[in-house]
Amino acid sequence: MNWTQSLARRGVSMQSQYLVALVALGLGIIAGVIVDPMAVPFTSLMVPLLLGSILLGPKRLPFFVLFVTILVFVALSQQENPTARVYGAGVIQLLMGLIVLLTSVRRSRLGVGGAAGESMFVDLRERISRQTGLDHLPPGWHAESALESAGGTAFAGDFLVATRPTPQRLEIALVDVSGKGEDAGVRALLLAGAFGGLLGAMPAAEFLPAANDYLLRQDWDEGFATAIHLSVDLRTGGYEVRSAGHPPAALRTAGTGRWTALPTEGPILGLMREASFSCSTGVLRRDDALLLYTDGMVELPRRDIDLGIDRMLGEAEQMMRRGVVGSAQRLVDNLGSPSDDRAVLLLTRS
Repeated sequence: MNWTQSLARRGVSMQSQYLVALVALGLGIIAGVIVDPMAVPFTSLMVPLLLGSILLGPKRLPFFVLFVTILVFVALSQQENPTARVYGAGVIQLLMGLIVLLTSVRRSRLGVGGAAGESMFVDLRERISRQTGLDHLPPGWHAESALESAGGTAFAGDFLVATRPTPQRLEIALVDVSGKGEDAGVRALLLAGAFGGLLGAMPAAEFLPAANDYLLRQDWDEGFATAIHLSVDLRTGGYEVRSAGHPPAALRTAGTGRWTALPTEGPILGLMREASFSCSTGVLRRDDALLLYTDGMVELPRRDIDLGIDRMLGEAEQMMRRGVVGSAQRLVDNLGSPSDDRAVLLLTRS
């Protein structure tokens, strides 16, 4: 057991340990400035200030900024024949302290420090993204998904949730939240958790109406989303597809080698009450495939969406001939608008 764990057992929190270490670092720097101001520049105080902004929570950070400010004045008093450049550097130090202080006020709404807050957010995203239910499908089934956000950020308005409420049943929902990238990321995280709970808790025909009711209750300014829901019987291959204002799913029939858009209709989620959603049914046979995707894959400025779908299905057929594994990621990499979120799910039976 290391010394940090030992202190934690004695009731000393990690935040307190960080504060003590940063204070010690600040005092060490100021001691060096007093002994030899030429060897230890007082601008070194930027280091503990930066570390404090990352590690300390909003309760301790203001006191530490005040402590560093005092050290800056002490350091300036130790300078021999200070010039305007030295005073300018001191002013910049104080300005950085003010910026860090303002940042801590903003963080006070969350109550945790920068690193802790970011790790909580990332952990939430990763936990939700792991709830896809696509691993360990029965022999003869293969599913893979790929997602790219606008601008390449880690958060997107497109998300996939999947679950197996029974060993023989697979439920999948691909959702496109209004907005792009980080702007839609928070709402997408919330909806991913909620829709993941709804997906396996009710019959397939009731999922989209329940999701629509949930969105209406949020009363968001941008409270709408498109979605497509796929329910598959893994024993027989029978499937049901329902859509809410979403681009149609595509079915590849192995016998013909052709892709066909599955006709489904339904209003966008979050816009109207008592919405109804049509259903397209069929059976996935050997070497058949189903493709779900978001509009970022097929929409480009000045191009009709039907042309985008035709181009995507042509590319998908070429990908399938090269091999199913990795085809979803290759589709996302090769198609769609880089300024929009893109997501693909491919389900095949072999």
